[in-house]
Amino acid sequence: MTGDVLLRGVELRGRLVDCRISGGVVTQIGLQLRAGSAESVVRGDGGTLLPGLADHHLHLAATAARDASLDLSAASREGFAALLGGAVPGEDGWVRVVDYDEVVHGDLDRDTLDAWSRAVPVRVQHRSGALWVVNSAGLERLGAGAASHEGVERDRAGRPTGRLWRADAWLRDALGGRPPSLRVVGTRLAALGVTHVADATPDAGAAQVVAEAVRRDELPQHVMVMAADADVPAHPRLSVGPVKLVVADHALPDLDDLAGRMERAHTGGRPVAVHCVTRTALALTLAAFDQAGVMDGDRVEHCAVADLSAAKELAARGIRVVTQPTLVALRGDDYWARVEPEDRPDLWRYAGLLRAGVKVAAGSDAPYGDPDPWAGLRAAAERLTPSGRVLGPGERVPAGAVLRGMLSPLHDAGGPPREIAVGGPADLVLLDRPLADALRAPDARHVRATLIDGRIVHGA
Repeated sequence: MTGDVLLRGVELRGRLVDCRISGGVVTQIGLQLRAGSAESVVRGDGGTLLPGLADHHLHLAATAARDASLDLSAASREGFAALLGGAVPGEDGWVRVVDYDEVVHGDLDRDTLDAWSRAVPVRVQHRSGALWVVNSAGLERLGAGAASHEGVERDRAGRPTGRLWRADAWLRDALGGRPPSLRVVGTRLAALGVTHVADATPDAGAAQVVAEAVRRDELPQHVMVMAADADVPAHPRLSVGPVKLVVADHALPDLDDLAGRMERAHTGGRPVAVHCVTRTALALTLAAFDQAGVMDGDRVEHCAVADLSAAKELAARGIRVVTQPTLVALRGDDYWARVEPEDRPDLWRYAGLLRAGVKVAAGSDAPYGDPDPWAGLRAAAERLTPSGRVLGPGERVPAGAVLRGMLSPLHDAGGPPREIAVGGPADLVLLDRPLADALRAPDARHVRATLIDGRIVHGA
């Protein structure tokens, strides 16, 4: 729906008001505003009007691709083999599989995949997103590049094992396929009340895919890309954010190299967003910041293991954290079982970071986490794993505090929440009930309408 809109009887900052929108901005807030003849009237019935929610860390193209993939999340090793045996290749001629977990499905290489599916190319993504495994038919389809790319793992004889580390950009180019449409992803996010997203994929090719989706209006959200060499066209809903740097646990970078990349980003006027999962990776990242210096907007992504001392160090340097509460709800039992016992008290801190003075905001890490922000509110408040274990009861954060982080600007994750004001952008979410009720039981079904640039993109 386009044109002028009058939201009638909405709760805004604890008061029932009407809100008029025209030209993509809020033009009037008041009581019993008279509707214009060409104005669309949306009844609020006392539901809360919020700024649109922000997902501060997700992967848009990967989320779209996952929809066209075999999902292993509920499959055993035997089930994995059975799925591959009956799989039909997609339009690109490949069978694409996601959510491979070596603990559940066993070690995987080309020979294992060949035993299950030799005739057609198969590529399997590890649940972390850091690793792809392809069979022999896949390696043959990829051609000479599969023998030369630096991420290709080899056995002692020099033969490629089929395991490709951190090779997303190269793999996408090598496949030469048409990028997936982001229309379904954009529609789904709009239904969840998400109006702003930070695409945390580090390569420029993914940024171009996203930029084209915004330009074609497949993706209605405001999007910030984080690729180092992002060269996106000028567009009112596109921006370039911090440079994404990956501190990979299987191949930790040299300290001077990491600090040098930070310095180059800062010299170019961009902060950095550093992927850190382990205690060692975080210690290396803090040391690199000490060498390179800190720029406003620098952030750590995930921060999956951080003791209280590290939290204080982050706060002292002004480094913010973007965390993923739904990963506790989805995989908390796995984290508990796999980490060293001494790391368990420090898993996926949230409240502890806030108490230390760190600016914190939540992202989904979709498709690896749940893109539903309301599930994120529940997960942060409950800290329940799939088995019902409370993972770090002292790390629980009230839903209202997590929501404030989701309302922070893309370029100021964890900063003050965006406000609804006359003259401000009409990126809004209308709920079907007062905010206090919605926060008691967060649920995406409470989203009644979503507006981006004053246009109703969901509901109403």
